[in-house]
Amino acid sequence: MTEEILIAGFGGQGVLSMGKILAYSGVMGNKEVSWMPSYGPEMRGGTANVTVIISDERISSPILSSYDTAIILNQQSMDKFEASVKPGGILIYDPNGITRHPSRKDINIYSIDAADEAAKMGMTKVFNMIILGGFLKIKPVVQPEFIHKGLEKSLPARHHNMIPENETAIEKGKDIIKPVFLLN
Repeated sequence: MTEEILIAGFGGQGVLSMGKILAYSGVMGNKEVSWMPSYGPEMRGGTANVTVIISDERISSPILSSYDTAIILNQQSMDKFEASVKPGGILIYDPNGITRHPSRKDINIYSIDAADEAAKMGMTKVFNMIILGGFLKIKPVVQPEFIHKGLEKSLPARHHNMIPENETAIEKGKDIIKPVFLLN
């Protein structure tokens, strides 16, 4: 099993953190992992993306031009990366702020209203964990117990009190992700 994942959005949305938690969770599950972030100099508000590869075998290169799964969190990323999903792959997106929805008919497309749900929960900081939960429902590439360990490893000790909120958000994401277009 090898899963090549792109997560893309604005800086400040937790894109890199989500990738890091996913990568650490893979390490905790004895998987081979690659985590390669990319972001502009502006950080918050600029575009950010991260490539995460989780595999049972050695990873030859962290540099990819196409992905099994793309998680898209803003319109700029949709415009740039929709075409990078491999045929038969998965695109997951939060429709908040998306003006041109994905239109491909050779991939599976899922929508997750994470921004709205995080606001309803009064926990906007866990937006990215709602997204992560949705992804893990569709593609359970790591077991739940390793996600907890990944949170412990990637969050600073002063924020470990937020791990239960993050886990609640992950479960909420599993509940609210919905298919938009599925291949037969």
